[in-house]
Amino acid sequence: MSISLDTAQAMVERARVQAAALDVPMNIAVVNGGGQLLVFARMDGAILGSIDIAPAKAKTSILFNGPSENLRDFCRPGGPAPATEYTNGSLIPYAGGVALHEEAGVLTGAIGVCGGMPDQDGEVARAGIAAHD
Repeated sequence: MSISLDTAQAMVERARVQAAALDVPMNIAVVNGGGQLLVFARMDGAILGSIDIAPAKAKTSILFNGPSENLRDFCRPGGPAPATEYTNGSLIPYAGGVALHEEAGVLTGAIGVCGGMPDQDGEVARAGIAAHD
């Protein structure tokens, strides 16, 4: 099962509202359970360099079935698998990617957010996921 377009759009809107509350323009991407883009929004003034990072954070959370920042300690220098972020078409091991699961725990999609500091990106992504609850 994958998330619907309506759900994906609601996630983007909830994330956009949170980003606006922080006064940080962001790029917001929602992907399906296979990591393919469903919805993308670039807020006015969002950093151009983060356009590609937002969907990559979502894909990272899909591939590792959890928040994108969970990968950080795994792939850091001295970690158990340094440079893992260079695999799978480039992963983003920073906050802002959050996987979405059905009630039964099935992975159905993810949101990826980029444009602020990592903690801000994570906060906005979690707000987007809350739109699904």
